[in-house]
Order: sequence, then C-alpha cells, then structure tokens
Amino acid sequence: MEIMLDTIMDGIAGYLWPLTRISSMFMVMAVFGATTTPTRVRLLLSVTVTAAVAPVLPAMPSIDLFSLSAAFVTAQQIIIGVAMGFATLLLMQTFVLTGQIIGMQTSLGFASMVDPSSGQQTPVIGNFFLLLTTMIFLAVDGHLLLIKMVIASFDSIPVSMQGLSLTGYRLFTEFVGYMFGAALTMSLSAIVALLTINLAFGVMTRASPQLNIFAVGFPVTMVAGLFILWLTLSPIMSHFDEVWRETQILLCNALELQCKVDGGLN
Repeated sequence: MEIMLDTIMDGIAGYLWPLTRISSMFMVMAVFGATTTPTRVRLLLSVTVTAAVAPVLPAMPSIDLFSLSAAFVTAQQIIIGVAMGFATLLLMQTFVLTGQIIGMQTSLGFASMVDPSSGQQTPVIGNFFLLLTTMIFLAVDGHLLLIKMVIASFDSIPVSMQGLSLTGYRLFTEFVGYMFGAALTMSLSAIVALLTINLAFGVMTRASPQLNIFAVGFPVTMVAGLFILWLTLSPIMSHFDEVWRETQILLCNALELQCKVDGGLN
C-alpha cells in the first residue's frame, strides 16, 4: 500500500508542478491574462497544454506534496510563470505608454476608455496602440513562442527548490527601464513636432496679443496631433520587431535557454 501511495503522489506531482508554472504564465501574459479573457478559458488552456507536454518533461523531484519543501517548489514555479507573462506585459505597456505620451501632447489625452487588459481608465490613444500591438503579437505567433519557451524552461530550470537566478531578476528589473526608454524613443518625433507647433503659437501670441490662443491653438494642435499620429503608425511594425526581439532575449537569458543571437529558440 505504501508503494502504491508513493506512485500515486509521484504521478500527481508530474502534472501538478508543470500545471503551476504554465497556468501562472497564462494568468499574467498578454492577451490571455486580460480581464476580458474568462478565467475558465485560461484554466482550460493551462490544463490542455500541461496534459499534452507533461509525459515528455524531465522527471519531477521526489518530494512529499504536503511538506514545506513542496510549498517552496510550488512558489518557485509560480514565480517563473509570472515572470514570463510579465515580460509580455512590459512589451504591451511600452506601446501603451507611447500612446499616452502622444495623447497628452496632442490634447487627445482627455478622451479615455477602459483598458481591456487592466480594467482601468486610460487615454484612448494608449488603448488604440494596445489593440494594434495585440493584433501584431498574435499575428507573429508570440503566444505560441511563449508556450514553446515555458516548455523548454523545464529543461533549463528544472522543477526544484532553485528558481530564477539573481541575474534573471536583475534582467527583468533592467527591462523596465528599457520599456520607458523605448516608449520615449517612439514618441520623441511627435513630442518635437508638437513642441514646434506650440512655440509657433507662442511667437504668434507675442506678436499679436489680441489673438485668442486658446480658441485657435487647441483645434489646430488637435488636428496636427491626428496627422502626427497617422505618421507615427507607419514605423510601428519596425518598433514592435525591435521591442519583441529584446523581450525574447530577456526571456532567453533569464530562463537560461539556448536561443538564437537575435532572440527566439533554436
């Protein structure tokens, strides 16, 4: 009876810990982790992927599931899955932040709507960039690459008491700074163009004080902002390729995966 119980517990562990890491990623990652995606759908995807890949994963450690060590192992799997999903959120928030910066500069920041990923009120320009980036993310099979990476991570970071290294945590911290820098780079041309327009209106007000700058400047700035926004959409694919490549490099280095030079698994 004791041997049968050990066999049953090992069988449960072979599915439980992979499910923990995979479901943690799905609960946080872009698109699937949004509030608009039902929890049952995410759970079904997690169970389906786990059932498909669990038989080919490395052997799980022989640890009592009801021990303190098992709790630490489970916590490590949650951290790894959440970190992978969080990387895709940073990817999306780079473009959301870009849209918010452009929206504030073009006087379009007052228009807001509910962000489908967080459920909070955000400028409509940021939501527009979020939806556009989401479609590109799905079009380049980013979600499939994340699933491939989380499966490969069981070989590079096996299920054990050891999780992400200190280097991995540092890489995620540094990527937050990269996110702000990339958003500022993408919106810099719009900022400079609108600053030039505002300086021109400042000169006009100085030359003609009787001119109502608020009655004239606001609609002109808004129309110019829409035109600048249209010009900003042209290079968005190249910007996405660059940020997505950096996101893949982040995941490869943090998870200690064997990846290509420009990101992606071999």
